[in-house]
Amino acid sequence: MAKIGVLSDTHAYLHPKVFDFFASCDELWHCGDIGSSELLEQLRSFKPLRAVYGNIDGQDIRNTCNENEIFSIEQAKVCITHIGGYPPRYNPTSLQLIKTHKPNIFVCGHSHILRVMYDASHELLYINPGAAGMQGFHNLITFIRFDIINNSPSEMEIFQTEKIKKKI
Repeated sequence: MAKIGVLSDTHAYLHPKVFDFFASCDELWHCGDIGSSELLEQLRSFKPLRAVYGNIDGQDIRNTCNENEIFSIEQAKVCITHIGGYPPRYNPTSLQLIKTHKPNIFVCGHSHILRVMYDASHELLYINPGAAGMQGFHNLITFIRFDIINNSPSEMEIFQTEKIKKKI
């Protein structure tokens, strides 16, 4: 069994509850738009981290993170990218990744919309953890943790809190 923490779109902001919520996790997955090398290092020093770069990430992050991560854990094949679309509206690059690698779990960010759904046509679990940062149109900060046991995700939990609104 592996306990996984997933977040995306931090945009250089790390919510203080990340450390409590992910304390029991074996590793973290960040789906891009990290926002700063400092935040990346904070996560790396906290837990083993698999991270991809997003469209706002600069060359410093792109030099240390890949555009896609494809790997196996607990007999599950996983594909992580930043801009993925969603079932059945995957972007063409993501659809090609899915067809080529046939992951059990497809994880992406970018939309700032929390969405978890089973894609029967590709036999995979689609996960977008929403946005963990302050930048963007979203009203809620969200991130996810779950277990993987023998190729199957289970016990999924969502952290959700209102984004702090700036006074004008």
